[in-house]
Amino acid sequence: MISVQTFSLMLLAGGLLMAAPVQAEEASANTTQRISPVDTRPSLVVNKSAFKQYFSGGEVRIDFLYPATDDNMQSAAYVTFEPGARTHWHTHPAGQHMIVTSGVGYTQTWKGERRTLRVGDVVWCPVGVKHWHGASEKIAMTHLVITGSDKNGKNVEWLEPVTDEQYAGK
Repeated sequence: MISVQTFSLMLLAGGLLMAAPVQAEEASANTTQRISPVDTRPSLVVNKSAFKQYFSGGEVRIDFLYPATDDNMQSAAYVTFEPGARTHWHTHPAGQHMIVTSGVGYTQTWKGERRTLRVGDVVWCPVGVKHWHGASEKIAMTHLVITGSDKNGKNVEWLEPVTDEQYAGK
């Protein structure tokens, strides 16, 4: 029987990400690289999944890269927002980096102004800061998110939807 230490089975968003087996001596010594083949990580179209309750305004696609593990408390994904699509308000118990890789989008903190994001912009969302992010009205946006997890494995606290007025920056 294969033990947990000899088989790296990584689950993210209900079993969407799985990695290949790792040799026991490599896993226990933590001395080898792990490769997660792209074809083991299918894209998730949010509007057709249980995640749709956390997004509004249009279609969103998540391309998972890696989940948090016992030895790495961060996860990463590319998130693509079609024009007008955005997250609900939310916080991260261990913070999040966002790196815009294509398009134009917005982010806003609860008491702050809506800010425009463009390719190459890097955003740090501090621990516990209420915010949202998404695409602009006419241009899609993709960003790489690197999200920390707390000691219980939680990486986000979802809150209420962003109103159309908030999205418009009013």
